[in-house]
Amino acid sequence: MSSDRKLLMAGAAAVLFAGAFHPALAADGNASISLDDQATAQSNFARDRNVSVTARPRPDYQAAGIRTGSFLLFPKLTTTVESNDNIFAQKSTTTSDTVWHVQPDVTLSSDWNRHALSLFARGSLNRYSKHDSENTDDYSLGANGRIDVARDSAINGGVSYGRYTEPRTSPDSATGANEATRYDLTSGNISAFKEFNRLKLTGRFGADKYNYDDVASKTGKIDQDYRDRVESAISGRADYAVSPDTALFIEVIGNRRDYRLDKPAVSLTRDSEGVNVFGGANFELSALLRGEIGLGYMKQDYKDSTVKDVDGFGARAQVEWFPSELTTVTVVGSRSIKDSAALKVASYIANTASIRVDHELLRNVLLSANIGTGKDEYQGSTREDKVTSAGLRGTYLVNRNVGLTAGYAYEKRTTSGLVADRGAAYEVNKVSAGLTLQF
Repeated sequence: MSSDRKLLMAGAAAVLFAGAFHPALAADGNASISLDDQATAQSNFARDRNVSVTARPRPDYQAAGIRTGSFLLFPKLTTTVESNDNIFAQKSTTTSDTVWHVQPDVTLSSDWNRHALSLFARGSLNRYSKHDSENTDDYSLGANGRIDVARDSAINGGVSYGRYTEPRTSPDSATGANEATRYDLTSGNISAFKEFNRLKLTGRFGADKYNYDDVASKTGKIDQDYRDRVESAISGRADYAVSPDTALFIEVIGNRRDYRLDKPAVSLTRDSEGVNVFGGANFELSALLRGEIGLGYMKQDYKDSTVKDVDGFGARAQVEWFPSELTTVTVVGSRSIKDSAALKVASYIANTASIRVDHELLRNVLLSANIGTGKDEYQGSTREDKVTSAGLRGTYLVNRNVGLTAGYAYEKRTTSGLVADRGAAYEVNKVSAGLTLQF
């Protein structure tokens, strides 16, 4: 079996474990090369001594795929029923409903010894039993590829287009809207790396175009055109391996955020340019610990002189701990500058931290628990939001074609500041059960 197929099968198991399709949203201007990207390299930069619970190959429970020439076709369908006690994410007057999710997913991936190509199409049909105004049809399609230039160098790229719904729990959700906000997202990226023994150089460019629909309210239409934008980011990174298990790195990321509307059509111009500089380590210590920690400086300068420029300490970290072969503990944290959809506030500093425990109770029974916290500090405003989240999930892999999931999710947001500045506070509980069919 080729290495491409092994990686694909491991990824299929991880998706089945998740039990639902969650479309990836924007590529963040502060984002960088992931741990998975680092693991594609060889020798001094490989971090593959351990395999996490969710990524571990399970040949008896993984989709075999349908052979189509030198490609494999992986069709999948997930159906989920969810009980949600606060579908509008309100603080005082809560409304509950039962939500049905139907999520088709088709992936066509190459089965080559060198190079790789993958095409995908995904959907999410969401139906509310009592409140059909919340019904949505989301979808995305795209392609990802890799060109293996040599053993120690490769070029990666991808393009995608999607039609998505902004969750009611989003801090950017329009206040007083009768419906959730819909938007289109078009994305593209290209990256490359080259390894010179102990030195590895990586470059990446990515761009995301957002186009938001206006939403209806009791008093008329809420214009969302002021949120339409193109976000682009370019980064360069150098890793130096001080040992086969540890590499030190420095990375510089530049971003640009161009909004469609400018003054006087809007009250403030949101265009900005920013830079992030990170230094840190990428490591795998014995068979117990691996990850990446980066600390540095972040700055975002705004075109509008009335908008406060933002700078300060930036950070990101992802560390996996393997107390045993059957348990994986993942800790993730970040501090970054985000754009705000508040009418008179252009940005906020997002601070996030989470921990997740995955446990393999049996070869085909997987358990997961997570807890997270976050604080959003709105710049030039008294607003400050705090978010707490937690969840439990269990997956039973019946065979290679059928999987069952059950889960519970909790999220709470509190907000402080002047009344005019405050966002929406809420508390939401969700209980769900799902069935996945794959071939």
